[in-house]
Amino acid sequence: MLLGRTTLSKFLIEQLRGTEDQADLAALLVDVTAAIKTIASMTAKGALGGYLGSLGTENVQGETQKKLDVLSNDAVIQSCEWGGLVAGMASEELDEPYQLPRAFERGAYLLVFDPLDGSSNIDVNVSVGTIFSVLRFGRLGEPTVTDFLRPGVEQVAAGYAIYGPSTMMVLTVGKGTHGFTLDREIGNFILTHPDLRIAEDTGEFAINASNERFWEPPVQRYVAECKAGRTGDRGRDFNMRWIASMVADVHRILMRGGIFMYPKDTKEPAKPGRLRLLYEANPIAFVVEQAGGVASTGRGRILDLQPESLHQRVPVMLGARHEIERLERYHREYDSGSDKPFASPLFKDRSLYSAEGRA
Repeated sequence: MLLGRTTLSKFLIEQLRGTEDQADLAALLVDVTAAIKTIASMTAKGALGGYLGSLGTENVQGETQKKLDVLSNDAVIQSCEWGGLVAGMASEELDEPYQLPRAFERGAYLLVFDPLDGSSNIDVNVSVGTIFSVLRFGRLGEPTVTDFLRPGVEQVAAGYAIYGPSTMMVLTVGKGTHGFTLDREIGNFILTHPDLRIAEDTGEFAINASNERFWEPPVQRYVAECKAGRTGDRGRDFNMRWIASMVADVHRILMRGGIFMYPKDTKEPAKPGRLRLLYEANPIAFVVEQAGGVASTGRGRILDLQPESLHQRVPVMLGARHEIERLERYHREYDSGSDKPFASPLFKDRSLYSAEGRA
């Protein structure tokens, strides 16, 4: 690993040495960092720059768009469309893939991104982020939707930026996961967290507990055991965290361990999961696996999934290997009917004459 104040550009030269199209991939990732710097500046100014608040419009997901959602989307497109490095781009904020203007040269890559993850937190000054994924485009002509529907194992680079007290970018090109911090005085990302690793065991989990009544029994079983702590089957205490920004929750796991869960639930039966496979699950899964963690739907590896649509949603469970493997085992036992009887306290029978009913 390079020592000293290693800039992102120097790091990429070293990491990609001898690989196919090394200069082009490095240049594209540098373009992505230019967009991240722009978004970091906007999030830092907040209300002073007039960036807060809603536009009153909805994206393809049916979510209300914030001003910064759209401005961040524009920042990524404008930074990456002109350099002759991408053939096309797909964004969580756009219904269809973005078609480059005819005047711009086409490149060898496809860029997929969530311009501002956790945007519901913007107006309350909680950390948000940008997630990105790079795929190789292996043919001539304009990319179609089908060209973007590739399993996560085909990613050649992925990462995220987090806009917090400092701006960091966490990146993988398939050779480990590495963290960079933006030095605002010189305008460069500097390698500060080389070779990030997620511990195989943990005592911390992140989940939105308000949805407990909608979870499947395997997840209810797991969380109930964690909450029971040392008095339960696990025999030790766990801490629960939830920020409601995937980037922020995952970043905490990369820094100090843990697991993150956004499981399948019955709150909206038409949605088999909440997080987008292409824009969130795949790139974050790549980052997590390269740091020694596991990324699963509960029933299989996320990176092996064959995408079926541009905005497909999937369940996501990722982080410490041994805990995610336990969750997968609980799902297998539940699906096969071999799990031990389990019922959440939320679903116990109650009557007017029971102690619970009288309470």
